[in-house]
Amino acid sequence: MMRTRPLKVALLGCGVVGSEVARIMTTHADDLAARIGAPVELAGVAVRRPSKVREGIDPALVTTDATALVKRGDIDVVVEVIGGIEPARALITTAFEHGASVVSANKALLAQDGAALHAAAVEHGRDLYYEAAVAGAIPLIRPLRESLAGDKVNRVLGIVNGTTNFILDKMDSTGAGYQEALDEATALGYAEADPTADVEGFDAAAKAAILAGIAFHTRVRLDDVYREGMTEVTAADFASAKAMGCTIKLLAICERAADGGSVTARVHPAMIPLDHPLASVRGAYNAVFVEAEAAGQLMFYGPGAGGSPTASAVLGDLVAVCRNRLAGATGPGESAYTRLPVSSMGEVVTRYHISLDVADKPGVLAQVATVFAEHGVSIDTVRQQSRNSGGGDAVGVQEGGEASLVVVTHRAADAALTGTVEALRKLDTVRGVASIMRVEGE
Repeated sequence: MMRTRPLKVALLGCGVVGSEVARIMTTHADDLAARIGAPVELAGVAVRRPSKVREGIDPALVTTDATALVKRGDIDVVVEVIGGIEPARALITTAFEHGASVVSANKALLAQDGAALHAAAVEHGRDLYYEAAVAGAIPLIRPLRESLAGDKVNRVLGIVNGTTNFILDKMDSTGAGYQEALDEATALGYAEADPTADVEGFDAAAKAAILAGIAFHTRVRLDDVYREGMTEVTAADFASAKAMGCTIKLLAICERAADGGSVTARVHPAMIPLDHPLASVRGAYNAVFVEAEAAGQLMFYGPGAGGSPTASAVLGDLVAVCRNRLAGATGPGESAYTRLPVSSMGEVVTRYHISLDVADKPGVLAQVATVFAEHGVSIDTVRQQSRNSGGGDAVGVQEGGEASLVVVTHRAADAALTGTVEALRKLDTVRGVASIMRVEGE
């Protein structure tokens, strides 16, 4: 039998995502009520600009006093889609204190203060759900937190930012340069006017922190995530990747150490083989590849951003939280019971693709190989080409000119690889390090 008293929802933020959440709540009210077992009522909407016309939203519900809204005491669920650290953190904490559960899409806040927010939720016996914080509409948080709760996840490898994937895909498929691809992404609405958070990897790093914490049942903060942006990726890098049977993606990589004693989380551009499932993820789509001990390899794919996809994830959490509310229970909270240390990037074992501009004379390759050997890094392949001879693979055709030397290593500690590159820069015969990129997914 359906309960007649509605569950009251406060919406914090009514931008692209918030307005879509409000629309779905209104147009799908009967379906939501049937799924939950009680009607849901939009009880208030906190915004910055109350004078803006918001289609489908009763102006009487609109307020600029978000704090008063979450303090009302009759609010069952607060949906936070304003983003940022403050005032979102204070509002969520206040919501718990006044008896409301919270659904959030705030990746930055959860990556920075997730542990404190979970503790506040537990203290007040309330839910904190945030499926929409990572990968938009793709069901990912709940499968990691619930469906794989009995398994051991060893690795999470993903494309978690649609803007960067669109840009890199355009560079790969059309030969466009970075700026040209970024301009197109901006014109199509995939990139913000200031794309820094996306292209420098900050957005993906926040998501990596959340994913690592859930996958490995430990606490991983944004500061624990190694981050590199993709603004230095060039058409020449894509040409080198294609020569290796690879493409380039900005990846979020979360790994458990082989001995199980630590974890790592990192975001950076990387070459990935064309036969890897993530290589075929095109446009602004997201995909996350999970490797678990019993389940094996799983991939989650779909639109990773946008009003409707993100609102879909928010509404899924809203239904779950409302059901818990009716049952007088709470869902799974933070499961950070392992307290594993987060290793530094230098301890990560990976491969490198290094492109060098070198002097075109005998003995250069031997000098370069010696540097690699001195740092304990094994060379897998070498490709060497004079720039003066019009082709071929022989160095030394016109002594005194320049040549291109591409080295792909075997797996080694990142610190050893970094030390190798630093030593190479000091060689008189190395004119410059044109490109450095990790190779993943093999």
